[in-house]
Amino acid sequence: MANGDVDNVSHDLISLLSSEERDYLVRKNGDQVKISNLIGKTVGLFFSGSWCGPCCHFTPNLVEVYEELLPKGDFEVVFISSDRNDESFNGHLAKMPWLAIPFSDSETRKRLKELLKVRGIPNLIFLDANGKVMTNQGVRIIGEYGVDGYPFTTERINVLKEEEENAKKNQSLSTILVHGSRSHLVSNDGNEVPIPELEGKTVGLYFSIKRLCLDFTPKLVEVYKKLKERGESFEIVLISLDDEENDFKEGFNTMPWLAVPFKDKCCEKLARYFDLESLPTIVVIGPDGKTLNPNVAELIEEHGIEAYPFTPEKLAELAEIEKARLEAQTLETILVSEESDFVIDKSGSKVLVSELVGKNILLYFSAHWCPPCRAFLPKLVKAYNEIKEKDNAFEIIFISSDRDQSSFDEFFAGMPWLALPFGDKRKSFLARKFKIQGIPAAVAIDPNGRTVTKEARQLITAHGADAYPFTEDHLKRLVEKAGEVAKEDEKKAKEGSACDGGHCRKA
Repeated sequence: MANGDVDNVSHDLISLLSSEERDYLVRKNGDQVKISNLIGKTVGLFFSGSWCGPCCHFTPNLVEVYEELLPKGDFEVVFISSDRNDESFNGHLAKMPWLAIPFSDSETRKRLKELLKVRGIPNLIFLDANGKVMTNQGVRIIGEYGVDGYPFTTERINVLKEEEENAKKNQSLSTILVHGSRSHLVSNDGNEVPIPELEGKTVGLYFSIKRLCLDFTPKLVEVYKKLKERGESFEIVLISLDDEENDFKEGFNTMPWLAVPFKDKCCEKLARYFDLESLPTIVVIGPDGKTLNPNVAELIEEHGIEAYPFTPEKLAELAEIEKARLEAQTLETILVSEESDFVIDKSGSKVLVSELVGKNILLYFSAHWCPPCRAFLPKLVKAYNEIKEKDNAFEIIFISSDRDQSSFDEFFAGMPWLALPFGDKRKSFLARKFKIQGIPAAVAIDPNGRTVTKEARQLITAHGADAYPFTEDHLKRLVEKAGEVAKEDEKKAKEGSACDGGHCRKA
């Protein structure tokens, strides 16, 4: 286990944690404990603060590990506070069953942070029984391995990593989902279902947080029900990463499938095991227990039930379908729906999509509540006006993520172009189609309705109106021209001056 930049040295605990006036630590009830009682123990130095969100999120995990290890008698944690007043310190310590440097001893707290090079919190540094620094990666170790990481030595962590690699080589549904003495899943009516009942089926592991997956879950329910109606041997297992049990219950009650119990240690372990990067994620496990696909959420979004059974052959088939769809794309297939065939101008008047066919279009995803969007808007307005002077066959369509009509109206008032009406259902379709992960974003569409680039916002930021019409050939010429200008400027600079002894003089 890497030690980061912490010196691999041994410390005398009494010298490390005491001061001239103090040879004790404190508990939340005010009891004093002699520092000498920690000698010979593995000690975690926990740098934290009540104002720090990640600290508050991590502390319960450390409490759980601490309480499991406490009966061993050879482990202790010491809280070193970054709080700004005594009240905040006491409030944070009240949630901790371990010891602390008194808040009043600011000099020792400051000295420890400097000595151990603590640059951020939460930070957990483990010292072995001899006071030797084992690692400053305690937060990550606890998050990944929990109590299994004890005694937090390099050797122990390497053993756990090796076990994980072996588990991947011999993966089965049981090795993935069984944890400790639990060999069952739960249904939302409270029944327990043995994991072996799912063996031989295609299983989707649905990693979810309720608030982040509100739009996706109903689509997944629809696909699941259709597959069950068809008699497919397919099951879904919810792996909830919710922090609150009410969120878990509310979300799970809308789902017709099974789940790993709430806050089961298996959930975080599986998130690490499958290198979870985003939500929602659906990892597909094949009938043989091996990973068939690391994430089919996007496939289900785009293709629904047609994405099943998520095999490489099916993915190749879908890729061909998507290729044909892109080649057939027009402005009307993008912007016309069964309910709407228009956008609006500043007065609220309808502008038919058919009137925009044959123009270069920029789809501008933005919102008033988003600071980067507000910062980018003046640059976009300037570029828009300059482009329109050169080519009137250019238009921008604002696609809003605002939360209410008044915010939309206020933001749109500063834009000289068109927009989808506030709350238009086409917004979700467009965001999904163009895989919009964040705002502001701008997608360029050519006169034939084909996608030119999804990076138009970045191009305008870098080149302004000169980026238009955003095509690859144009941008290549733009870069070549910039290179030529730079070379010419460099040449003029060399011809115009010469340097002697660090001082410039005219040639």
